[in-house]
Amino acid sequence: MRKLPIMVAFLGLAAAACGGNSTPEPSKQGSAAPAGKPLDGVKIEVAAKWTGDEQANFEKVLKAFQAKTGATVTYASTGEDTGAYLGPRIQGGNPPDVAILPQPGLVQQYADQNALKPLSAEVQTQIDQNYTPYWKELGSAKGQVYGVLVKAAHKSLIWYRQGAFDDAGAQPATTWDDLVSKTAQTLSDSGTAPFALCAASGWTLTDLFENVYLSSAGPENYDKLAKHEIPWTDPSVATALGKMAQIFGKKEFLLGGSTGALQTDFPTCVTQVYGQKKAGMVIEADFVAASVGQSGAKVGEDAKIMPFPKAGDTAPVVLGGDIAVALKDSKGAMALLEFLASKEGGEVWAKLPGYLSPNRNVSPDNYPDDLTKQLAQTIISAGEAVRYDMSDLAPSAFGGTDGKGEWKDLQDFLRNPSDVKGAQQKLEADAAKAFKK
Repeated sequence: MRKLPIMVAFLGLAAAACGGNSTPEPSKQGSAAPAGKPLDGVKIEVAAKWTGDEQANFEKVLKAFQAKTGATVTYASTGEDTGAYLGPRIQGGNPPDVAILPQPGLVQQYADQNALKPLSAEVQTQIDQNYTPYWKELGSAKGQVYGVLVKAAHKSLIWYRQGAFDDAGAQPATTWDDLVSKTAQTLSDSGTAPFALCAASGWTLTDLFENVYLSSAGPENYDKLAKHEIPWTDPSVATALGKMAQIFGKKEFLLGGSTGALQTDFPTCVTQVYGQKKAGMVIEADFVAASVGQSGAKVGEDAKIMPFPKAGDTAPVVLGGDIAVALKDSKGAMALLEFLASKEGGEVWAKLPGYLSPNRNVSPDNYPDDLTKQLAQTIISAGEAVRYDMSDLAPSAFGGTDGKGEWKDLQDFLRNPSDVKGAQQKLEADAAKAFKK
């Protein structure tokens, strides 16, 4: 499925470019320097959380950059706790040249510590050419642009089991009302639980809320709520929670009812749909595909997707993703960020599995399979309405801590979906406390 000839060419060039030249000033090209290799002899270290296949694929992108520039790039894995890895290195004065951060809140945190370097004009030109203004703002702090979103996770999906739909006579939905009254009801009437929820993993509920809220309240209100510029007691939040209650309030719609859902973590809900065949749908991101395969099902045949149905005027596209920043003000760091922000760099990465680009100029034709092409097209088609995962934009005490804040409040709402007002009051109290810090 990969377009190997292209990657083989890059790898061959990379091997030729990474020789023993130790020229201290690569900008002063001597007669021995290979033509067209502006970073020959320059060493760059980049750190990110990826391991396994994700790391291997990213290293292929780095090899393409080395082939283009002559630089030598080494990769360091931070593990899941990026802050715990980077903090001591920043404090010790020995940070990597480039770090790829798993959430935008870290951009603000490190900018406050004066640990980040503003992006060069060349990098900003790539951002302006290839990204909507929203993404530029997301990577900015204190009026400076520090980061570029280089990898996206598509969170506006509902995965379904084709066999369950065939047996019940159910059809994918395009609106929230149809999802509830037609698709889910048809599955339930056939004896199959419509939804498996991984509600023990509270972030899955924040993903659900964000899609309903973006669609029903619109992008401007989404931005305001994300920054706590409007309270969680706002009527727009009540509308979104009310729509979620249409599913939460029907025990027959949830495998195991609310109690079962709250005892199910991610990715067990995927296994319940595709491995155990106990439910028809799971609401979660593109990375469900990995668990589908582990359940013995095949993406595109047994496992299919529908875009998250519209709950209002906006077709929601919510992304998670990783933001690249410079921790050293070096020519090599800025050149790597420029490459990652470019159409060229995005196309190299897009040809490999498990990747989605937020770059609007990376054509879906570059992706290796039909599913990823479909997801990429929804990002491009959504244009200015695409938004980043709201809980990842919030202080972690509210949006990213197990058993606290938004995670716990939405789990409590699943337990008692009739109390919309009470859920709003708890969400607002926890948000107000977290945003004050």
